[in-house]
Amino acid sequence: MIVYACPGQGSQTPGFLSPWLELDGVAEDLAAYSDAAEVDLVTHGTVSDADTIRDTRIAQPLIVAASLIAMNALEDRAGRVPDGIAGHSVGELAAVVGAGVIPAETAMRLVGIRGRAMADAAAKTPTGMSAILGGDEEAVLSLLADLDLTPANYNGGGQIVAAGALPALAALAEAPVRGFRVISLQVAGAFHTRYMASAVAALRDAIADVEHADPRVPLWTNKDGSLVPDGATALENLVTQVASPVRWDLCMASFADNGITGLIELTPAGALTGLAKRGLRGVPAVAVKTPDDLDAAVELLNGAPNGEAA
Repeated sequence: MIVYACPGQGSQTPGFLSPWLELDGVAEDLAAYSDAAEVDLVTHGTVSDADTIRDTRIAQPLIVAASLIAMNALEDRAGRVPDGIAGHSVGELAAVVGAGVIPAETAMRLVGIRGRAMADAAAKTPTGMSAILGGDEEAVLSLLADLDLTPANYNGGGQIVAAGALPALAALAEAPVRGFRVISLQVAGAFHTRYMASAVAALRDAIADVEHADPRVPLWTNKDGSLVPDGATALENLVTQVASPVRWDLCMASFADNGITGLIELTPAGALTGLAKRGLRGVPAVAVKTPDDLDAAVELLNGAPNGEAA
């Protein structure tokens, strides 16, 4: 079973879409996606600097568009869809497209709304996110509770992302706890926490009239790592996950329980294959960062794995 993994916010880097624009049809797709999301994806994916594409309004549409472009290119070359798919945080919007729940341009319209709503919510209070690497999980969670921080992402492999007010994150970074280290993340708010309540309401309004289908391939949810039973549940999960923790650890556990034999991380790739090295040891994985990586991904998808073992 080969699973696509669609990355979340923070994966983008300046100019990362440039090589993709050399492929036939990508410029046209990006133009359509830009119109749907109300974001100039070509400019921001090729020439905008790191500070500009850190803006949630820009970052989220960029990431979803990039995953969709890589997905289309990969399936065109391989002649098949994956055996399953999941997305980390905003990556779930790309995943529901890959699963056939909604069309690409609908997802791009929704991610434009999501990015703007989450940016507006983040602007109300200075907040952020920090990754915690290592340490005893119970001790980490206890410390976060003491600091009024939320475990926003359970990423597996000994990584938890904390989110909340900036003074509390500063206190976390200075906490004299052995066995873990803290890395501040380049995101502009406390995503997947109570601070995003207004964004939940905005996205709920946006999906009210969205037509959808049931997943054509297994689709996992960040909510609890379970398989999504139908299209209506997939859309509801897109709404509630904005203010709920991302359980990527449970997604990886479910991949393993369902017999995963390979993982392909779509563009902008790297973070989720890194997590797979710790959470899915021995499973071949390919990170599709540029079109040069498509051949390795096709070989893995079609049963001749040459990806790096996780």
